[in-house]
Amino acid sequence: MDRRARAEQKRSDFPRTETVASLSRRERAGVRENRPIHGQAGAGHPSEQTLPAMTSTLDRKLWRDLSRMKGQAIAVALVMACGLAMMVMARSLIHSLESTRREYYEAHRFAEVFAHLKRAPNAVMERLAEIPGVAAVQAGLSVQVTLDIPGLDEPASGMVRSLPDFRPPELNRLFLRSGSWLTAGGRGEVLVSEAFAGANRLRPGDRIALLLNGRRQQLRVAGIVLSPEFIFESRPGSALPDNRSYGIFWMAYSELAAAFDQDGAFNYLSLTLAPGAAERPVIAEADRLLAPYGGRGAYGRTDHPSHIRVTDEIRVLQTLSIGFPVVFLSVAAFMTNAVLSRLLALQREQIAILKAFGFTNRQIAAHYLKFAFVMVAGGTGLGGVGGIVLGHRIVNLYHLFFRFPELTFRLDRSALLLALMVSAGAAIAGVFSAVRRAARLPPAEAMRPEPPANYRPAFVERTGIAHFLSHTFRIAVRNLERKPIQAVFTIAGLALATGILIVPNCFRDGVRAILEYQWDIVQRQDIGIGLVEPGTDKVRHALRELPGVLAVEAFRYSPVRLHFGPRRRQLVIQGLSSDGLHNRVIDAAYHQIQLPAQGLVVSAKLAEVLGAKVGDELRVEVLEGKRLTRHVPLVGLAEDFAGMAAYMDLRGLNRLLGEGDLITGASFSVDAAHRRDFLLALKEIPKLSWVAIKESLRANFRQTTAASINLIQTIYLTFATVVAFGVVYNNARISLAERARELATLRVVGFSRREVGTVLVTELVILALIAVPIGLAVGTGFASAILKAVNTETVRLPLVLTARNYAMAVLTVTVASTLSALFVLRKLNQLNLVSALKAPE
Repeated sequence: MDRRARAEQKRSDFPRTETVASLSRRERAGVRENRPIHGQAGAGHPSEQTLPAMTSTLDRKLWRDLSRMKGQAIAVALVMACGLAMMVMARSLIHSLESTRREYYEAHRFAEVFAHLKRAPNAVMERLAEIPGVAAVQAGLSVQVTLDIPGLDEPASGMVRSLPDFRPPELNRLFLRSGSWLTAGGRGEVLVSEAFAGANRLRPGDRIALLLNGRRQQLRVAGIVLSPEFIFESRPGSALPDNRSYGIFWMAYSELAAAFDQDGAFNYLSLTLAPGAAERPVIAEADRLLAPYGGRGAYGRTDHPSHIRVTDEIRVLQTLSIGFPVVFLSVAAFMTNAVLSRLLALQREQIAILKAFGFTNRQIAAHYLKFAFVMVAGGTGLGGVGGIVLGHRIVNLYHLFFRFPELTFRLDRSALLLALMVSAGAAIAGVFSAVRRAARLPPAEAMRPEPPANYRPAFVERTGIAHFLSHTFRIAVRNLERKPIQAVFTIAGLALATGILIVPNCFRDGVRAILEYQWDIVQRQDIGIGLVEPGTDKVRHALRELPGVLAVEAFRYSPVRLHFGPRRRQLVIQGLSSDGLHNRVIDAAYHQIQLPAQGLVVSAKLAEVLGAKVGDELRVEVLEGKRLTRHVPLVGLAEDFAGMAAYMDLRGLNRLLGEGDLITGASFSVDAAHRRDFLLALKEIPKLSWVAIKESLRANFRQTTAASINLIQTIYLTFATVVAFGVVYNNARISLAERARELATLRVVGFSRREVGTVLVTELVILALIAVPIGLAVGTGFASAILKAVNTETVRLPLVLTARNYAMAVLTVTVASTLSALFVLRKLNQLNLVSALKAPE
């Protein structure tokens, strides 16, 4: 082989070694020395002494071939790395959250059953401790208060919990982040949750004003603490945090009881279960004992709001650890199959020579499988490093809304092994059939070039429209029609590359839709407040007189358990004005639902969880007041994306409860010019339990939940773009490599470089035009399935498919195709015609 031919072969993507002359002198010597003598024992099977030398020969060939096709190998490894990075990242985040939460719960004795009630004497604790299956009981006080924080115009609100006066709590123990514990027997001190303190820049020694049972009291911040009860801190009934205006506080029992006239009593209960005890019977007995004291229904750890929020995050990560890697590794399997299948087709004669010199089918199969394993090793290494780096970034984001004493990224080492196994499985699945065909190929048949495809006119020629088309277009179409399987695999790869670009942008568009839907379409009020105790219409009239009020709408929240068959959920029914304009109930078509005089409207997600549909009757167990149980028809489904809710007409709910026309809160539209006056007036109302400001909730959603989703979207979009470029580039390079001889022939018979390039580019364009629409449809299916899988009871993303999303996917594939075509044309111009046309010996 002359110097020019050798140089050209080195530039080629795929080695086209067709004779023993193409092997190096050292390799030929090694092969010949180990050739068995025909007819002797062990003929065709090298002795054990010859195996290392033969393996070394094949390994040298492996590395030489890989150096010539490094572009394709790198593209496949990068696609694998993208999928594996997401898997390692997600599984390690799951491990980090689960292990950290488990250790936190155990070290600080997080309770397993919880209950709120009106008021019960401390003596009831002894009866609760006697319930079979109860291991420990802790009772205390829990009250809603409003606060006046320096520098904060609006009144903040929060929950104050009591701590035993002269001993540490037995359950739900606190972690002291800074400052000191409450002074035994001291007064005027409070512990503040870290989330609230950080949002309002509070430090130990600062002073805050709390309205305790209508009396304003100045308290000194003794310490900043964390609680296993409030890993995720939000206002009761809200799925979203508002750390600037809502916090958790702890005071000594004696001081809090004196402020609320609760000496010798409790209104909140926590308990743990004995090993092996069942939760449901304990809850049922606790409800029976607490019912005379205004019990509002006990619930287990699985229904605790903070626990649910962390569990939902873990569930989302579990879906992402499977969904995206499966798609990416499927693409990698297609690419590996394309690379190895076409490499084997180009090395038919070389395989025959290796067999003739005594290499077994097993050795040849192992040799070509090593091509895939090299890509797997590279992809696993890059994916592992990428997953660790990205995992650290997301853990840093988790610190914004998950409050642990210490949350660090913990690598799930089993994820690395799993990544290696999964990538190896994908690679083997992609190349197994091709390698098996190569191993079974008889030497005599392999020595002959692959027979050409049967000639027949292409479809465009048979239909008579060929004379309207250029000869380069006809050549391109004819080649695709003669290799339909190859074209189908190429289209499948391009379609997957297009489809995966749709999914990440659906996350981004879903966040935007929530911001618009939740706070512009559903919630049109400016501010909402809650009352400590239900009030009458007199309260509504008094609220209307506050400065700057343009409109006020009253509501009532009532805690209930909803039952349908064996399923149940504990939440509040929201009684709203049927013609209200503030907190509107909207259906899936974005139309307002007029609440009927009777019947329930529930979130579509809640109906799905209960397994109920419109027309079914739900059993409503009221957890306050007269504790009535009623059967109410389900009359409609509402669309919402944060938490789950049930709605009734305000008058209908009051009739159901049998307590007269009462309200528990109100929503306001406020004149912007008098907003500050309105907020200052709220600070003087003694009976407020909470204040929710719409813009504050929206800002907190952007900073926490939306920021987390957008970071994940950015990561996945980057990976999807890498995959799209990798697939298009890989197909273009393979097409050039396997058609080098044909394209050189066209040049020799008189075609110009431009015409020959047009043939190749036309094929790529035709395949892309077929693949892109299919990919958009596939991507729509991917997005729908993945978003449905990651939607939880606390936060859900709507499926939003925009023209911009589709255009972005098409543009990315178009740019990738254009750059790949330019690169291929450059390589085509460097094609050595003599080397490409040289016939096999």
